[in-house]
Amino acid sequence: MAVVAGGYTALAAATRLGYRAVLYPAPRRALDAAPAGASLRRFASEDGTEVATLWYRAPPGGATVVFFHGNGETISDFVGLGAELRAHGLGFVAVEYRGYGASAGAPSEPVLYRDAEAVLSELRREGQGPLALWGRSLGTGVAVEMALRGHGERLVLSAPFTSIPAVAARYLPILPLGWLLDDTFDNLGKAPRVAIPTLVVHGDRDGVVPYAMGAAVAGAIPGASLVTVPGAGHNDVFARGGPGLLATIARHLGGATTARE
Repeated sequence: MAVVAGGYTALAAATRLGYRAVLYPAPRRALDAAPAGASLRRFASEDGTEVATLWYRAPPGGATVVFFHGNGETISDFVGLGAELRAHGLGFVAVEYRGYGASAGAPSEPVLYRDAEAVLSELRREGQGPLALWGRSLGTGVAVEMALRGHGERLVLSAPFTSIPAVAARYLPILPLGWLLDDTFDNLGKAPRVAIPTLVVHGDRDGVVPYAMGAAVAGAIPGASLVTVPGAGHNDVFARGGPGLLATIARHLGGATTARE
């Protein structure tokens, strides 16, 4: 019994100390130069740390989509998405997390919120609106919190989880993860207070964030719509959903309908 208890305690301690390395793998892929039609811009967070962004400026009168990526991604992975949304009449600002790509520092839940709010507040101050929010996977936690803080007029959540402890419990069900993890991103708990039009998109074969989690989040947000992508996993939603899926998302975010729909 002493050996079992010791092993359990050691596992719990290792989880407590090391979970952020798993939650935030922080790839360093960075954009060295702005792609055609876009610019690279840095925003100062409240502690002076600079937050890197990829920015496709909105056409006159168009909405700007502020995008929060997944935990294993950087803004360099969304050059194509930004160009596509710009073709739908939308602006696009992809926010890099601290420690990722060209952004300095170390990520955590409070820090990601602080940096996101710095970007959104500056965009609003400059009149770069209306603003919409889009979060993917880990980024859904940031987007939901920003919606609760009064940012954004519309919201898209791609593959949202209920909470980080709930996702982690699929792999470590024996641990009290709610007590061990400081970074919880409690989407389900916050969902009933989301007061802006919301579209949830989830593949029904997602092996990273189960489809049932996305459906639960959609069901808890008042008036939210759920788009199920048949046969899609975590990373192939647009490949499975085709051009019509992006057109549906763009329309929800305030974009123009195009012939590609």
